[in-house]
Amino acid sequence: MIKNYLKIAWRNLVRNKVYSFINILGLSVGMASCMLILIWIANEVSHDQFHEKKHRIYIANNRDVNEGMVNAWNWTPNIMASSLKQDYPEVEDAVRVDAGNTFLFSVGDNKQKHSGAFTDPGFLTMFSFPLKQGDPITALNEPHNIILTEKLATSLFGDADAMGQIIKIDSNDQFTVTGVMADLPSNTRFDFDYLLPWNYSVNLGWRDSSWSNNTLQTYVLLKEGVSHPAFDQKIKTITKDHLADNPLYSKREVFTQPITEAWLYSKQENGHYTGGRIEMVRLFAVIAALILVIACINFMNLSTARSEKRAKEVGIRKVVGAQKRLLVGQFLGESILLACIAFIFALIAVVLALPAFGNLVGKSLHIAFGNPVFWLLSLAFIAICGLLAGSYPAFYLSAFKPVSVLKGLFKRSGAAVSPRKVLVVVQFSFATILIISTIIVSQQIKHAQSRDSGYNRNDLVYIAMEGDIQNKYPLIRDELISKGAVIAVTKSMSPITTRYSDSWGWSWTGSTEEDKRIDFIRMAADANFVKTMGATLKMGRDIDIYNYPGDSLSIVLNETAVKMMHLEDPLNTILKADGEDWRVVGVVKDFIYESPYDNVQQLVVFGPASWFTTMHLRLNPANTTQHNLMLTEQIFKAHNPQYPFSYHFVDEVYARKFQEEQRVGTLAALFAGLTIFISCLGLFGLATFTAESRIKEVGVRKVLGASVFNVTALLSKDFLKLVLISFLIASPIAWYAMSKWLSGYTYRVDIAWWVFVLAGVLSIFISLLTISYQAIKAAVANPVNSLRNE
Repeated sequence: MIKNYLKIAWRNLVRNKVYSFINILGLSVGMASCMLILIWIANEVSHDQFHEKKHRIYIANNRDVNEGMVNAWNWTPNIMASSLKQDYPEVEDAVRVDAGNTFLFSVGDNKQKHSGAFTDPGFLTMFSFPLKQGDPITALNEPHNIILTEKLATSLFGDADAMGQIIKIDSNDQFTVTGVMADLPSNTRFDFDYLLPWNYSVNLGWRDSSWSNNTLQTYVLLKEGVSHPAFDQKIKTITKDHLADNPLYSKREVFTQPITEAWLYSKQENGHYTGGRIEMVRLFAVIAALILVIACINFMNLSTARSEKRAKEVGIRKVVGAQKRLLVGQFLGESILLACIAFIFALIAVVLALPAFGNLVGKSLHIAFGNPVFWLLSLAFIAICGLLAGSYPAFYLSAFKPVSVLKGLFKRSGAAVSPRKVLVVVQFSFATILIISTIIVSQQIKHAQSRDSGYNRNDLVYIAMEGDIQNKYPLIRDELISKGAVIAVTKSMSPITTRYSDSWGWSWTGSTEEDKRIDFIRMAADANFVKTMGATLKMGRDIDIYNYPGDSLSIVLNETAVKMMHLEDPLNTILKADGEDWRVVGVVKDFIYESPYDNVQQLVVFGPASWFTTMHLRLNPANTTQHNLMLTEQIFKAHNPQYPFSYHFVDEVYARKFQEEQRVGTLAALFAGLTIFISCLGLFGLATFTAESRIKEVGVRKVLGASVFNVTALLSKDFLKLVLISFLIASPIAWYAMSKWLSGYTYRVDIAWWVFVLAGVLSIFISLLTISYQAIKAAVANPVNSLRNE
């Protein structure tokens, strides 16, 4: 019997090539889209789930009140890890991780710059990052040990064994390779090419024992059986207790977050992590499900629309004794067979598209073909798709009454509201929601991109101050200007696009105790900050240590800082910070330092008593960029020969601030397009069937004088009504969803009425374009051919 069912199913597929093609193509595209999203979701939710001790690993966080708001952050003091290990018996281990440190690696003439992390020896026993070579217990015990990833080891030593090899770092110290680690998987929050011992950073003088200086992340491994809530309650006041004499920390709390949640729940609200990437995961999980449902709707609609074609088959089978459950099984078997065929094409499409999709989402994604779980899930996926697509047609077709069918009394439903019409409305409602969302996301990105950044990003370059640059800075600066490569130079605490430091607890004339809770972004400059950055000076002058030696303790405020400090005449105001008295010499127009979607925060530019990491160069506009960079490279190589010349264009770095939103917009546009394509496939199939089933009616109307336009309108109007209803349903849903999404941005676009009009026009135009071919084809057909048999 099963063989018979399969044979009939195959014959039906071959006999109805057009409908089979539409069904398989639509279902393949839907399944492929769903699979791509599910692969990405699987990667997201599996972040740091592979660690053997994952259920006992936590990341320490701070919670405090700043500017009247409760905030949480996962940067902690250097001393916290050792204090947790020593003073709390619940802690099995605690390690510090200071990532993002870039050093020059030299192996003979091979010089490369790489980013890595300082950490404690216990890191390798806490986390499951396997060493291909070396002992995880002792690999980081000595200050001049180093662990490399396989990729970095190959880059430095080629095919030679890296173990025991010597690497010179920053032209100063030599390190021995004591471990080679497997390359990090894509589903981890960590990102480093190498690990250096914590003690080496101590030897460099980079560490302190201050409980108020939050510069790194602390990971805690609790002992078996320890209650997480009870432990959090116990360490809640650890920082507050160590800073009991400082009222500024009277509200400071410490808590921990499970490592298994840290990736998905990174967005804090009122001091608690309630959202983040999990919101995107949920959104695209819904999109994946709806795309698959839409593809299955095509199968349902076409199967039920063609019910007359199979009505007699059902009637005869029932007359000869077929039970309803057997008929249901037959039709479900046909849909599962079709789902199998569609899955094969979908899998091929996914394999071909996965590298490009991975680049789009910024992940290295792959399919685990060698994992039996994948094939089990694939079979379940096929079964679900087959059952979902075939369930309604199976019960619908198997319910036909044989007497009515065989007497020719079976009639298609002409009801104003039918399941088929409802399904078409669902399809186009979802497609319209995605069209509206895509337009609004694009608007939001353009809105933020067009925002005045407050400084001139063009021809602005920054370079890390490494090697001999710090010592030879005056020589390099003067030569850059004298040779005409640049017109202005300044050194600063950080790039103008990135925050390296912030602080609070400051006071000034007229300030209150509550004002000490204002968090200021810290910047620093030696001279020509305003000129080099292309910023606008609103009051006073720029910092200039060379013409004003006293400027080593001078500061420049931005406009927001002046407002937050309630200064009517800010010039010469004394700011007490870091144990020094700083004098305000200027006010600069607000410029965007961090996210272009947020309000500009209060910023203070300090004089050169602060530390510097970065040089900013304003390239000479009289020369070509290529010529300026050539001169700049020659100068840096002459004064800092041990380091490769490396630079960053500020406008390119600034553009990367929009990457996440652009990624969302591109994904929304991609899946909106696929949804529309699948919906239009179904619409095309229904239009084809409608034209075929009404061919004699069309012939009669043409004989009676109906024009091509009249016939086309007759065949199209019912579909256009459904699309219009879809638009009316989709508009308020899209408005609500996008309003909620935009509420996460301080600087955001207003949702304009024309967005909905445009989406409605696009939906109607696309659907009209889809059905017009079959409608016009039927309208221009010779009525003699259709009425010949009457």
